[in-house]
Amino acid sequence: MCSRSSSPLFFLPAITAPYRARYNKNVLRIEKCEPHRTEFFKWRCFSNKRVHDHDDSHDHHHNHHHHHGGHDSDPRHTFSGRKIDPPTVSPNMTVPDLIKFYGSTGYNARRLAEAAEILQDMIDTGSTVCLTLAGAMTPIGMGKAISEMIEAGFIDWIVATGANVYHDLHFAYGLPVKQGHFDVDDDVLYARQIVRIYDVYIKEMETLQAQDLLVQKDIAERSEEIPKNASTADIAYALGKAAKENAKHPDKSFLVKAYEHKVPVYMPAIGDSSIGLNMLPLLLEGKGVFPNTILDVAESAAILWKSKKSGGLELGGGVPKNFFQQTGPALYQILKIKEGGQDYLIQITDARPDTGGLSGATLQEGKSWGKIKTSHRGNVIVYGDSSVYFPLLCSYALSVCKPRKQKEIYAKKDKWVQEMKKIYFANNNKRS
Repeated sequence: MCSRSSSPLFFLPAITAPYRARYNKNVLRIEKCEPHRTEFFKWRCFSNKRVHDHDDSHDHHHNHHHHHGGHDSDPRHTFSGRKIDPPTVSPNMTVPDLIKFYGSTGYNARRLAEAAEILQDMIDTGSTVCLTLAGAMTPIGMGKAISEMIEAGFIDWIVATGANVYHDLHFAYGLPVKQGHFDVDDDVLYARQIVRIYDVYIKEMETLQAQDLLVQKDIAERSEEIPKNASTADIAYALGKAAKENAKHPDKSFLVKAYEHKVPVYMPAIGDSSIGLNMLPLLLEGKGVFPNTILDVAESAAILWKSKKSGGLELGGGVPKNFFQQTGPALYQILKIKEGGQDYLIQITDARPDTGGLSGATLQEGKSWGKIKTSHRGNVIVYGDSSVYFPLLCSYALSVCKPRKQKEIYAKKDKWVQEMKKIYFANNNKRS
């Protein structure tokens, strides 16, 4: 058992390279020494337990607790919060007024106000902003809101399901999507060739089959324009370009807007979508170019690597959420060239954290994986429906933030990957 004497006894495994042990002021420090970092493991003798997996200087918040006794000095555990004074609803309220109203209340209304504040900070600090799209946002027309955010320079890159890209194109080509009903007999709808997404109806022949032919045609005919080693962003870029040139209503598609402003759109689970399904005939016929999804991993990591500050607005969870967040571990754990992860994270979700799924995992939990820089600030989860909250956040940002110049990441991503590759090999040579 560890004591407070000058020569405590520790029951620890043998310390071998690349570790070294130091003892000072009742603290045993085991340092892991690598070219790209020094990692500290510490045990306080009087408590005989591990305190933190990093140096004291890195985290004043936790030190505050350990040096001053529990939670006594943490304002979260005192009756010192802002007084709740019932706010007033007025007939002339703007969206910023409504967000301010929410900020003076509680529950998820207050979380939404926090999300708006974080989004504003992301934009105003020049951070590289990623939008992640899970679920089915585009079939209900949310693509136009995304387009407005791209136009203002508030979205720099996108990670989406292939479904959100596929259904977005319906509006560009004028293919019918209509409001339906959620309480129906789906056997009847199937017989009538009507596909249902909750309370949205899409016609099998007039919309889906027509869209399928367009996707297949555009990818096949533009195979010479698509790089031979293509990421899914290259596929999305080609589809956006085709819609820009050929669609009746290109202004109704966020994919077209992304093409115009060189905003890369990644579909890391492209095989699990109608975009991937429509590449199946091309594969069998030996036509077209097929994406390298590991190149998606490299390009997304390079985006974080080149960003002074970075953050994301996550609509739902799933593959888009994790693909965006794993850029931190890709750089730090795998390539060992940059530590930190994201500076800001906002998620809108209805998923629970207690089932172990990534969709419901708290953003703070991501700190333990190196996905965010700190779990203490700059992140918030708003529990609810993205279709309700996302337009409010867009309207708020467009109201209070000045437009930014687009970063045009699509035009730079290949160069960034090559630069990252050089750093990776240079670091490897030093370690070897």
